[in-house]
Amino acid sequence: MDPRYARYPFFGNAREAVREAGVDLATLVAERDPAVERGRERVERALVEGTVASETPHEWDTREELLSYPLARILVSLLDSPAAVEKYAGAEARTAHERFTADVARDGPPDPARADLHTLLREFDLADRTRPEDPPAGAPEPQWFRLGVGAYLEYVDPRWGDDWRLVNRELAGGEVRVPRDGLFRVLREAVRERVSEGLPFEGVSEELSEELETEIADLRDLLAERATVADFDVVAPEHFPPCLARLLDRTRNGEGDEFDPQERFALLSFLAGLNLDVGGVVTLTEGGLSPDRVAAEFAYLRDESGAQYPPPSCETLGAYGVCDNEDEHRRVAPHPLEFYARQLREADEVVDWRERRRNAGTGADADADADA
Repeated sequence: MDPRYARYPFFGNAREAVREAGVDLATLVAERDPAVERGRERVERALVEGTVASETPHEWDTREELLSYPLARILVSLLDSPAAVEKYAGAEARTAHERFTADVARDGPPDPARADLHTLLREFDLADRTRPEDPPAGAPEPQWFRLGVGAYLEYVDPRWGDDWRLVNRELAGGEVRVPRDGLFRVLREAVRERVSEGLPFEGVSEELSEELETEIADLRDLLAERATVADFDVVAPEHFPPCLARLLDRTRNGEGDEFDPQERFALLSFLAGLNLDVGGVVTLTEGGLSPDRVAAEFAYLRDESGAQYPPPSCETLGAYGVCDNEDEHRRVAPHPLEFYARQLREADEVVDWRERRRNAGTGADADADADA
């Protein structure tokens, strides 16, 4: 197998090489081929370290490194988590960026495992849409490029910063002027989009899922442990995880003072993860927890940037005796914030509790006026 495919397994020819080799991934898993372990490491490193590079690269040959990529995609699909897809695709792109930046800058004789700039541009259909400017005197390589505006708009994300906004770029003749490192940033985004395309995919056989059950359970735990606070802009208690909805109901019924420390921490860390402040929590719990108690807990749960400590994973909540794993939800949502995000995505209608409270108040006022 071409060693370049092990370095860049998302290349179109790399995927074709796997198909032509007639490799049966189910057989690899059943026989516990080394590529399976490398695939698991690939995903684990993506979730934990933001890279897919192996900690022990010399342990894996070209074949195992290449086959670990489709196996990693199967594992990510079985995780069935948008967060896992995002982390994995981002890690593949980040690792590729490090590699091709080094490859293009490399001096010396040609290396079949490396990729030059033209190869990279051609791979993502950018070769005909990219034109290098003549390098300045003394510079061995072009430092600026002209990128077709269509390609620029296709790959550039406005969230990269104001410098990337088209109005802040030099545009002439349908081409946008970008520096060398900017072109590499565009290539990184092209890798991320290709890797994430089709993930998570369906159709993984039940037999293969069962064979990978141990790997999936371990990866779900890792994902849950590293759950971060999402930018939630809606709080809808009817979509809370069942265990936390029960704690909220008990608090509203005046049982908040009876909570053990684990129950109180579980509820308040979850509400902090939804970006509620002390006043919001007191109102949501209908006074079931005192402002002083909430403030004391939030003193170390939150800082200016949000929640310092995400809620415990569902497995940890189970160990606390809080989570009963209703409907075996840990298989698809092993963390309460992930469960809540999934519920919001799947709901036909979501109404924030504050909006519902305002509407209820308006209705009460209207009734009072009518009675008068």
